[in-house]
Amino acid sequence: MAGMSSLRMPQSLAKRLGVETGEAVLRYELMEEQAASLGRSGSKVERALAALRAHEGADGRAELVKAAADAVWGFLVQREACGMRDRARIVAEYDIPREVMARIGAR
Repeated sequence: MAGMSSLRMPQSLAKRLGVETGEAVLRYELMEEQAASLGRSGSKVERALAALRAHEGADGRAELVKAAADAVWGFLVQREACGMRDRARIVAEYDIPREVMARIGAR
């Protein structure tokens, strides 16, 4: 197939995973997609929290809290599915308000 390039993982990672097999290449692609997906999810949390912080007054606040809670919950679940269970660090790093954490049932 002329014009098509094949994916080659970095040599350092290929050595760490073993020989460059189809399985190793697939694992590498899956890790790339996980990282990209976590990045998108983290950005969604940042946008939702920014909208909540920028909002003034009571009108519409409940919807913004719900949107932020949905984004945070999804991000935390996704991180936990990847083996990252450092919830307290994420809450501190993103400065997630108590009302958002309460909405997802966290203490």
